[in-house]
Parts: sequence; structure tokens; C-alpha cells
Amino acid sequence: MATASQDEVFMQRALKLAAEAVALASPNPQVGCVITQSPPDGGNAKIIGEGAHFYDHYDHAEIVALKQAAEHHHSTKGATAYVTLEPCSHHGRTGPCADALIAADIARCVIATTDPNPLVSGQGIAKLRAANIEVTLGTLQQQARDLNEAFAHFIRTRSPFVTLKAALSVDGKLAPPPASRYPNQPYWLTGPAARYEVQLLRHASDAILTGIGTVLADDPQLTDRSGVFGPNMLPRRRPLLRVILDTHLRIPLTSQLIRSANNDLLILCGELAPTAKAASLGSLGVEVDHIPDYAGRLSLPAVLATLAERNILSLLLECGSHLNGAFLRQNLVDKAVLFYSDTELGDQAIPFAQGIPSPYLFAQSLRRVTRTTFGSPEKPDACITGYLHNPWPQVDGEPPC
Repeated sequence: MATASQDEVFMQRALKLAAEAVALASPNPQVGCVITQSPPDGGNAKIIGEGAHFYDHYDHAEIVALKQAAEHHHSTKGATAYVTLEPCSHHGRTGPCADALIAADIARCVIATTDPNPLVSGQGIAKLRAANIEVTLGTLQQQARDLNEAFAHFIRTRSPFVTLKAALSVDGKLAPPPASRYPNQPYWLTGPAARYEVQLLRHASDAILTGIGTVLADDPQLTDRSGVFGPNMLPRRRPLLRVILDTHLRIPLTSQLIRSANNDLLILCGELAPTAKAASLGSLGVEVDHIPDYAGRLSLPAVLATLAERNILSLLLECGSHLNGAFLRQNLVDKAVLFYSDTELGDQAIPFAQGIPSPYLFAQSLRRVTRTTFGSPEKPDACITGYLHNPWPQVDGEPPC
């Protein structure tokens, strides 16, 4: 097998291991590692150890792979390590992985991408090269970066990576006019396949956010119903944090959100919100936090700062027209995922985002756009995904989006 194609095969395996750490690694990055050894006769290399990083298990992916090799009595002398993210060079909760690879006497290290932290980027690579280990950088780089876009954004900005998700009619509307809808009932525009994709988006996020208007109109649950578990049926490391912006604490105590609260519901309200209602919510296991508001509108930068304090790296917006518009106008959205059904709702329907002419014009401002469909060929739902901000802007001299 040629070295380049062999490198891609083993890096794909490392990426698969890293992807299995979704909802298990945050607030650390998702990292996979594969260690291979070539036989003395020069045949194809074989995997002797592999692993991924789970936050609660402490060991980084490189250490997991090295321990597995040792458990099976495989020598790592002269081996090749495939790592989806540059091995760390500093002491954190664990020792530097670059030092562990050097001590294992590997001969080569194939790295998908550098560390996104500008303060340490390149230092692990430099340490490996100083130890006369051959380093190959950039194998399946974009795939590796896509896995850790939230971590890359957070490590630089100390603010959550914000993804706006919306399900829209073919004429770019969020929902029918309120007068034509049943109260406290969600209105489904897209089919089951697209809706399951939304559950996967929730599973990959640390938090989900909506406003009180959506709560009053739809009475949503906002839970992770993906049914996805990690290796050995591990549940997500921490529950999906459900965040509600409710300036005056109008949320009904009988809502599905309140009735299902289990240390996973945060309501952000204004500084003058009624204290009695806040106390009632607190007695029901709901966390209430007061943040600055201006003319009855909560400060969205303060919302993101509050979530950052809780180590929320990734935030999924499932909002109504007002909040969609507010986040977009304030340039606080990093990525958009727009689902389109073939239903037409008409001019009187609720728009995608207040102050934004149309989602189609908005989509033209997205970068690195991908398009796909969900559902049957007879009735497909289209999906457009794109970026407003590059989560890896100054790495390797790349310009920001």
C-alpha cells in the first residue's frame, strides 16, 4: 500500500474513533489515535493500538492507544502514530502526549491538524521533530477540523460556537400565522428523516436555546432524542443544557420544559423579573439566572458569556423569527443549517428572521456551503449548511471567513 493512501486509511480510522467521542469529550476536543507497526519483512502495517479521548476517562487518545499496545505486548519502537489533532506539549489534567510518544520510541507521527490554540499551536510538532520523529501534517485535515470546530472557536474566543438551525417552507417561512395554528402544538414542516437529523445536531451540541415566544407557541421539550450512545453504550457525558430566554419569566409552570427539568434547564431572565416566580422555578429544579436587559430585550452577548462560564462550547439555536434576527443582526451566528420543505405558507406566515430579507438572500452570504436532501425521492427535504465565521481562522495562515 502506498504511503499516502495508507496514511489516509489509518487516519480515517482515527477520525472514526474521534467521532465516537461526540457528547463525551466536551469541553475537551474530540481526538482519535491509531498506532501501527510494520512487520520486519516490510509488509503492510497493522494496528497495534487505538483509542479516543473521553473527558471523564482523563487519558488522551494517544495514551489510550499506547496502553492498548502495551496490554497486547506490542512493541512501539519504530511505530507510526496517527493522531487527528496535534499531540499536546503542555501539562493540563494529564502530562504532554508528545512526551509520551517520544518515550514510546515511535519513528513517525501523522497528524491531521495543528492545535487550534494559537498559544501552543505547533509546539507539539516541534517537540516531536526535535526528538528525530518524522512528522507528516495535514492528512484529512478538513475532516479533522470539522470534528472540532466548536473547540477551535471556543479556545480562541472563549465564547460558544453558535449554530442556527431552522426548518422553513419553500417560500422561506418558519410557520403559519398564529391564528391558523393550534395552540401549544409544534408545526412540522419537514419529514421524519430531516427531524432525526436535527436530533443528531442536538446530540452533538452542549446546549440548545430558544425564546419564550417559541415556548408559549409550541410547548417544546428541546431534548436529545437521537438515541445515540458512545462506545459500550455510554450516555452523553452531561445532559443537553436547555436554555430559555425569558425576560419577564412568563414560562408556565405546567410546560413540558418545567415538568421535565432535571438539572438541565437554565432560564435567563432580566434583572427585574419577578422574584416570586424565580423562587417557584428554583423549587422545581430549574436554574434561573439574571442578566442585563435593554428595553425588555436580554443582552445576547451576556447570554453567550453566561454559557461560556459553564463551559458550553457549542450552542444550537432553535428559535423564532425575533431571536433568529437578533442573533444574525448582531453577527453572533457562526454556522447555519437550513432545512427546506416543499410546503408553501404564504406572505402572512412567520418570517425566517426579523430584519433579514429572506433566507435565500441570507444563504448567499454563507461560506463552505454543502447541500443535501433527507427523506424519500418523491418528497425530499433540502438542507443547506454553511459558515458565517471560520472556526479555524489564523491556523496555518488561513484568512477568516
